Amino acid sequence: MEKSQRISYTNLEKNFQEVERALTKQEAIEESNRCLYCYDAPCIKACPTGIDIPTFIKKIASGNLLGSAKTIMSSNPVGASCARVCPTEELCEGACVLNHSTKPIMIGNLQRYATDWAIANDQTLFEPGASNGKKVAVVGGGPAGLSAARELARLGYEVTIFEASEKAGGLNTYGIVSFRLPQSISFWEVEQVKKLNVTIKTNTRVGKDISAAELLENFDSIVLAAGMSSVPQLGIEGEELSGVYDAIEFVKSTKSGRLTEDFIGKRVVVVGAGNTAIDGATCSIRLGAENVKILYRRTEEEMTAYDFEYEFAKQDGVEFRWLTAPKRIIGDENGRVTGIECSKMQLGEPDVDGRRKPKVVEGSEFILPVDAIIKAIGQNRHLELIEELGLHHNGGVVTVNPENYQTSNPKIFACGDIVFGKGKGDAMVVTAAQQGKEAAYSIHRQLTLAGTA
Repeated sequence: MEKSQRISYTNLEKNFQEVERALTKQEAIEESNRCLYCYDAPCIKACPTGIDIPTFIKKIASGNLLGSAKTIMSSNPVGASCARVCPTEELCEGACVLNHSTKPIMIGNLQRYATDWAIANDQTLFEPGASNGKKVAVVGGGPAGLSAARELARLGYEVTIFEASEKAGGLNTYGIVSFRLPQSISFWEVEQVKKLNVTIKTNTRVGKDISAAELLENFDSIVLAAGMSSVPQLGIEGEELSGVYDAIEFVKSTKSGRLTEDFIGKRVVVVGAGNTAIDGATCSIRLGAENVKILYRRTEEEMTAYDFEYEFAKQDGVEFRWLTAPKRIIGDENGRVTGIECSKMQLGEPDVDGRRKPKVVEGSEFILPVDAIIKAIGQNRHLELIEELGLHHNGGVVTVNPENYQTSNPKIFACGDIVFGKGKGDAMVVTAAQQGKEAAYSIHRQLTLAGTA
């Protein structure tokens, strides 16, 4: 029986259930008792948000799960999501001293265990601070915006988040596949922020539904945490054909429950090799695609996807075609994708970001028959919003003082993907969360000093 016959629509939802099994109570206790509870623990230093990892693990061992969850979430307002999506082998677990003798503590799994307990038991972890009479607007309700809002609310500010999408949570809600990060986890983190009396105005786009001038006039300070926009065009013939998808919108549709049988038994090509490309490929597999190929114009060494994402994709049966770039998309008389013409590439001298620049091998063109193409070559920037706010930027990357995240407008602070550019660190959820916290503290220092002047 062919795969297209074996997979039905009723099975698709099961394919998007979380793949990583949670620890049992016994496993969590045994694993937490392995921890050495190091003084000056290297795992803390390796965590961008500085979670006191030995403390939260010790609290699991002693049965204090509420205390454990509070320890995690006090440092990382999106700690439940990060327990699932952080590259822990490169961060906290990679720094664990037990790497030198046995195997590192399963820090990510233990973090998930504690936060899952808080979610299952409907815990409210924090309370708002006493009002200080100041108002702050946060543009964007993703990890950076939520983190900034959470900290500001605990410091006594009246905070309003302006979110363009239907739901807050940003990348965690819409951009990371459900089988790694269910929406319910992101929604819980959003609720933790709302419980601090933070107002979240969804379906509200700054520059369209409310002007930048109104924000500047009505708020004492602004946090710009709008992330990034849609996937750019490939710039090749045939992109208008039916069957060509934006990877961000494609993943978003699966997270919003809009599963489709259209991919069952089909051949899919994903262009790009970052984490979003991996998500597009693995989603296609779960939608029943017969064959999925990732095309990347560089080599495995230059790909930007996390190692664990790459391994996961290979285990799912995704094929990787290195040194391959699309040249044009081919369609039939009905305007539907039937193939993609590609060129082989070779690497030349390093470009501005230090990676070797690919160039076309003349006469190397070939055609792959495909039924769907997913574009995952990065994301556009919110240029209109940035320029309406009058901020200095470099190609849509907002310029900030790295010490306090203040922009060229002293009243506006920016954090998260909107300040991320080549050579500026790692664009991770946990990094965005930390930047949001730091922006909040910078605003607090600024407004506190202004109040005493």
